[in-house]
Amino acid sequence: MTPSSIWDLKPWWCQPWSIVSTGVLLVVGSLVWPSRLWFSLLLGAGILAWWLLFLVLVPAAWKREQAENLLPEASSQR
Repeated sequence: MTPSSIWDLKPWWCQPWSIVSTGVLLVVGSLVWPSRLWFSLLLGAGILAWWLLFLVLVPAAWKREQAENLLPEASSQR
């Protein structure tokens, strides 16, 4: 049986809630120390890129691959 979501395959520390909360904590922490706005903005841009990759693009690619793998099975059963 195949999992319904890529997140079913991941451990707790690699779930969307942990990825988002870690990113938010890092940006908020960077506003406190080293208290440089340019550093926080740069860090935030990197975290947004990370989120785009791992929270949007990878799950979409996984779902697309799962759908493609199911198509041959469905057509062979006819």
